[in-house]
Amino acid sequence: MSANQTDIPPKKATENLKAHRRMVPLRYVLTPFAIIFSAVIVLALFGLMAPKPTKNPVEVKAPLVSVMTLESQSVTFDIQSQGSVMPRTKTTLISEVSGQVIQVSDKFQVGGFFKKGEVLLVIDDISYQVALLRAQSQLESAQAQLIEEQARSEQAEDEWLLTGKTIEQAPILALRLPQLKKAQAGVLAAKADLREANIKLARTKIIAPYDAMLSAKQVDIGQYVSTGSSLATTFAVDYAEIRLPIKQRDLAFLNVSRINQQNEQGAQVELYYLLGGKKYSWTAHITRYEGVVDSMSRVYYFVAKINDPYGVLASSEHDDIHMGTFVNANISGKSVANVTAIPIGAVYSGNTVYLVDNNNRLVIETINTLRTDEHYAYSLDEFPNNKRLILTKLASPITDMKLRVDGELVKSTKAENLTEQTADE
Repeated sequence: MSANQTDIPPKKATENLKAHRRMVPLRYVLTPFAIIFSAVIVLALFGLMAPKPTKNPVEVKAPLVSVMTLESQSVTFDIQSQGSVMPRTKTTLISEVSGQVIQVSDKFQVGGFFKKGEVLLVIDDISYQVALLRAQSQLESAQAQLIEEQARSEQAEDEWLLTGKTIEQAPILALRLPQLKKAQAGVLAAKADLREANIKLARTKIIAPYDAMLSAKQVDIGQYVSTGSSLATTFAVDYAEIRLPIKQRDLAFLNVSRINQQNEQGAQVELYYLLGGKKYSWTAHITRYEGVVDSMSRVYYFVAKINDPYGVLASSEHDDIHMGTFVNANISGKSVANVTAIPIGAVYSGNTVYLVDNNNRLVIETINTLRTDEHYAYSLDEFPNNKRLILTKLASPITDMKLRVDGELVKSTKAENLTEQTADE
């Protein structure tokens, strides 16, 4: 070890080594920044020297629309309604006699069908047969008494004539006229009792008052019924009625007769409902309308009639329709001439339509709507032949804006090509 090294203390040598490490040359610091700056300049030069892309003019195409021609025609309006099928007559059969039910028909059950005059059930009639015999005996007794009084009256007249006076001069008691009148009244009373006994005896058999179907029964065989007891409920099946509500705005499109004019063949009605994807329909007719307006719903009620709803009569050819069935109704209304039907999707804000003229320019018009339904809006306005209805929805419609009509693009393209070829020549 040399003399110089031995003279430096170990602590100071360590400090000199640390100071030497902290001193980094400046070129190591500036070199990365110089490289980055040079790269930026090179990229900028390349960008300035690169060829610029050619700018093509932006072509703004007119909106493409679908159109249809508007034509006026005669339109028969259909009125939509709905209602439930109800029997035209519903009757609760009440017993007018008392006794035990001794016989019922095999069809005496809910859904059973009875022809008019057919027996539903029979009530024990023994007491009424006895009453009939008693009434007959009383009548015969009264008739015998009348014969006796007539003979006595004739004898009294003969005795009075023997006095040499006329019949007109005879007193009433001398001719036994009060006794004769009393005997005649007794005969009339006995006949009335006999008639009543016959009626009560006949009423022990409960018969169908019309072609009917049983909707409910309250008694059965062996049960005792008293006068006034409910026996069964029936309804007529010769025809049914459907009460259809009609709004006031639809009333003008129906053929309505006066309230005192019954029209058996009024407007035709299609009754239908959908079940399992299948449509079931029946034909009916409006027969009358109720002459009042419902105070709650403000609607009119028309009554449609459908013959033989259950298909049990000989004249029936349609499927049966059950009472209480809820059906939709399509009522055939009036025919109106010179009506233009506009697809409902082409009408905006209820009364605005977009048209295109011969120059393919947009025309915005306001129409007067006569009536609307699910598919069309109907108007009596006249539309010129040079304007067609636009079916396509426009994003920003502006009057007189340029449009392209679908279906006329090929024609216009050929015309443009022919013009260019002519110019080239």
